[in-house]
Amino acid sequence: MSIVISLQSSTEFSGLTISPALAPAVTTLESAGKDAGEVRVINGKAILSLGAQNKLSAEMIRRAGGALAKWLTKNSIPSAGVELGTLLGTGMPPSTAITAFVEGLLLGAFSFGAYKTGHENKLTALALLIDDNNGVSKADLQAYLQKASITAESVNLSRELAHEPPNVINPVTLAERVQKLAAEVGLKCSVLDDKQLAEMGAGAIVAVGKGSATPSRLIILEHTGSAGGQPVALVGKSITMDTGGYSLKSGDSMKGMKYDKSGGMTVIATLVAAARLGLATPVVGVIAAAENMISAAAYRPDDILKALNGKTIEILSTDAEGRLVLADALAYTEQTFKPRVMIDIATLTGAVVIALGSVRAGMLSTNDELAEALFTSGEKTYERLWRLPLDEEYFEQIKGDDSDIKNSGGREAGSIIGGMFLKQFVTDETPWAHLDVAGMMDTDKERPYCPKGGMGFGVRLFLEYIHSLE
Repeated sequence: MSIVISLQSSTEFSGLTISPALAPAVTTLESAGKDAGEVRVINGKAILSLGAQNKLSAEMIRRAGGALAKWLTKNSIPSAGVELGTLLGTGMPPSTAITAFVEGLLLGAFSFGAYKTGHENKLTALALLIDDNNGVSKADLQAYLQKASITAESVNLSRELAHEPPNVINPVTLAERVQKLAAEVGLKCSVLDDKQLAEMGAGAIVAVGKGSATPSRLIILEHTGSAGGQPVALVGKSITMDTGGYSLKSGDSMKGMKYDKSGGMTVIATLVAAARLGLATPVVGVIAAAENMISAAAYRPDDILKALNGKTIEILSTDAEGRLVLADALAYTEQTFKPRVMIDIATLTGAVVIALGSVRAGMLSTNDELAEALFTSGEKTYERLWRLPLDEEYFEQIKGDDSDIKNSGGREAGSIIGGMFLKQFVTDETPWAHLDVAGMMDTDKERPYCPKGGMGFGVRLFLEYIHSLE
């Protein structure tokens, strides 16, 4: 999907291809009493409301941008001009207003049609129209536009990858696709296959993939940055299909499990954005990819596995596989890169959906400063988090009988137990946070700037956090 967004002077704008019933421009207005995103056609011109002035926020502007993209698409308008005078006159910093609006436009226009015959993007071009006396330099506006475009395009990349079906994307083909992406944007990419993982002692991630014809892969992306020092490490769970293994899911529960790779897709997209934006901070992305299937070779309940850090894990449920692939990925990332902070993102537990619904993702962390910074970044981007406790008493639920730990602790405090399990594979020397995004991986109903399907949650949050370090 590609939408060209350009910056033009209002005096130079001659009109783009547009429905004859409308004038060649869409004006943005904040209108008291009107909902953000409401579009009205008055005297042949489309008027977009930014919402009531006393409720104006970056999120409202983002939603208005998304609504405009949907309105243009619904009315089969392939290109249009958007007058920015009102947006730049809201009193909000121009960087905030432009970023939110462009993000909303591009995120709202997203449509996954790779497997639909004759599918094409209806909206292809937008011109942002500015007056020469708006008080903001064109160079600054162009910089805001570029940053917002790369950010939104990266979110949409995450969505596209998440939408890909399991007969197309598996651990092996995912690694191949990531290698191609890395070459395009200038990231270093390396891939560890199942044999290499087994030789180095990563028994957990290898076991999860044994039941599949396409074995596990650990995919490593590196953005060197210019600032030097230890990198920020992002670790993503990428279960390309989750049947539950021998702890088999029901048919209904298995539907949509292609989105169980969403955490890893967020990490991939964030690294692509870091390279395209030229971020100064070095960033490492580690994607733990496996397919959880059933065969004579598949791992089983009662198996005892040995992870990369030497800890043994008794398997109570083969449907608690995400924490296993992450266990080895976390240990590998810390040992190899010694990061300044390490954050994992995973569709880990159904319990977090029961606790927080699809409004906020769960966060568990060993470091208050890191947790606060991530929470703040989530509030700014509206990819919101809520911190859950990590009291040591919770460890009793996964304390092993014949092993060091068990991979399940029963129904009580399920999302906390998942985080407590992962904590066993990170040393106290590394500030660490775990984001459980099971409620945010996909949506079954259209949202203001997200259609049904993959949401790309976490890309904007991570980029905001990394920007805060620079």
